[in-house]
Amino acid sequence: MPTTNATDGTPLHYRVLGDGPRDVVLVHGWMVSGAVWDAMLEQLDRTGLRIIVPDHRGTGQSGRPTSGYTLAQYAKDVLTVADHAGAKSFALVGHSMGGQIAQWVAAEAPSRVTGLVLANSVPASGLPLPPDAAGLFRGSAGDREKQKTILGLACKQLSPESLEALLKDSGAVSKDAIEQCFDSWTTGGFADRLSAITAPTLVVATDDPFLPPVFLKQAVVGLIRNARLAHLPGPGHYPQVERPAETAALLASFLAGNAAQA
Repeated sequence: MPTTNATDGTPLHYRVLGDGPRDVVLVHGWMVSGAVWDAMLEQLDRTGLRIIVPDHRGTGQSGRPTSGYTLAQYAKDVLTVADHAGAKSFALVGHSMGGQIAQWVAAEAPSRVTGLVLANSVPASGLPLPPDAAGLFRGSAGDREKQKTILGLACKQLSPESLEALLKDSGAVSKDAIEQCFDSWTTGGFADRLSAITAPTLVVATDDPFLPPVFLKQAVVGLIRNARLAHLPGPGHYPQVERPAETAALLASFLAGNAAQA
């Protein structure tokens, strides 16, 4: 399993699946690691693709520093992994906070991002939560019951096996990552940079109670040129876990159309 070092020296672990000519980088969100993509990857037709799956700092097999959990540093980390993997240009797929990070990368390095898929993405402007929810989320590190409550609020079609897999992954995320990432994604604060994004963009919305389609259309699609919305009815916040086959089909369709445009 390849590992490289972030700009601040933090070890960044990632996986590479496939050896096709087209690179695709999958960017996960808060409270999970790159393992959140596994169910979808089992369903995805990877013909012609080389898929790069990083674990963010504080998650999975990456290092666990006490700082650096900012959107700017995450974006640097993604580009560091892409460089180490030899991905000069790539399609970028981000989920939740990972969608925020993907937007930052696409604005920072537009010449490298060939296509952008934002699934249930937190807007670049951030997503402030009411005080009771904020307390639950920010204080959930290492607390199975709190993390189970969060997943119960966020998801609509999670099987017992998938819930267990998510809880196992979430339980291993560092306290610094849980708390500081939460502060980063709720604050956002870079909507003014989105005009730099040139990649064709697909925003995937579900029946997510936190990020409904009408909101995503206004707060994400409306700010990125060449962006369109696809609605996958049924699942909540984790479509790649709740409905992996349908999510894989949406991604494959976008990547096929994106290749035809290139």
